[in-house]
Amino acid sequence: MPNILVADDEKEIVQLLRIYLETVGVTVLEANDGAQAMALLEQHPVDLALVDIMMPKIDGYQLIKAIRRQEKYIPVIVISAKAALSDRVLGIDLGADDYVTKPFEPLEVAAKVRAHLRRLNAAVRPVQERHVVSACGVELDLDTCTVNVGGENVELTKAEFKVLELLISQPRRVFTKEQIYESAWYGDGAVDDNTIRVIISRLRDKIGANHIKTIRGLGYRFEGKE
Repeated sequence: MPNILVADDEKEIVQLLRIYLETVGVTVLEANDGAQAMALLEQHPVDLALVDIMMPKIDGYQLIKAIRRQEKYIPVIVISAKAALSDRVLGIDLGADDYVTKPFEPLEVAAKVRAHLRRLNAAVRPVQERHVVSACGVELDLDTCTVNVGGENVELTKAEFKVLELLISQPRRVFTKEQIYESAWYGDGAVDDNTIRVIISRLRDKIGANHIKTIRGLGYRFEGKE
């Protein structure tokens, strides 16, 4: 049974989410501040985390960073009253996989948890079926979600990895902003141009600006020399 960490300083929200999540067939680990969440993260195997941003002792941003330092990949869904675009971009940039603003619909959160767990399970492949995609000196290992550029390992967030995976899958093909957004955020909501620009900019910084070309009015494509 998957363990879901729910970290929020509002006890009513934690209890509400526990009621709905337990119907999904998971074990809920409850934390009312960042320090409790960190302790649970160290004491229990966690399969997915629901994280509030504004928490005492240790805030959600620091908690996400700690989760991303785990050897095992753990999907993170932010649940926060901070609804500004800059807050959503920062959460994604730190490694969050999804962002839900308060007030929220508990059934929707439960559905997102189910969806992320399904994707996590689908990503597990036998060793003999290891998949590697490479082009122009950039190599993606789809099993370990690692990236190698010119012999050097490069750390990417999940959103950055998914966007790069899409672009490198068909070099020189132009992908629209809608296709890029759907690849990283599974079509959840309207296309966010600013978020896409942030992801593309950070990918260029990490793998080389020459590898991703902007096609004005259309989208982006992967190219460049090794």
